[in-house]
Amino acid sequence: MEDIHIINLFLERSEDAIRQVEVKYEKFCFKIAWNILYNTEDSEECVNDTWLITWNKIPPKTPTKLSAFLGKITRNLALDNFRKKNASKRADTHMMDICGEVEKLENTIKDYVEEDIKKKEILNILEKFLSDLKAGDRDIFVRRYWYMDNIKDIAKRHRCSETKIKSSLFRSRNRLWEEVKEII
Repeated sequence: MEDIHIINLFLERSEDAIRQVEVKYEKFCFKIAWNILYNTEDSEECVNDTWLITWNKIPPKTPTKLSAFLGKITRNLALDNFRKKNASKRADTHMMDICGEVEKLENTIKDYVEEDIKKKEILNILEKFLSDLKAGDRDIFVRRYWYMDNIKDIAKRHRCSETKIKSSLFRSRNRLWEEVKEII
């Protein structure tokens, strides 16, 4: 079923909306949660919570891209779950690596971008940065920092070495830094 029809089912408050979104996006959302949590039960819980939150958000919201809307909800739920479960113990290195990299990016923006810059302006900078990247580098960047894929999986997907992926991510982060520095 097309996304527009699924969104219309949500707007009509039809319970079929949940069934249709589950059929179309369950694997997608599960993969996002799994890449963060590495736990089947917790990932399934995040996916089920995603359906409930989506039911409560549509209406009033009407997403333009349903997959991004669902992915963001799932990702945020999984990250919250990860933080709660690992607050008092040592987290796995995969997520600690990503969290460290993301924290550096966030600190770059927080440290050097004045507080009065609106969220939209930051999104515009990120959109421009991503659109300027070559398709392969963009996919690598998004796979790592949005989908939380590990380096090994990204290398396999792109049929190249892990070193090449790490280099691409390093160059992309530096390039993003340069984009941010220009607006300071």
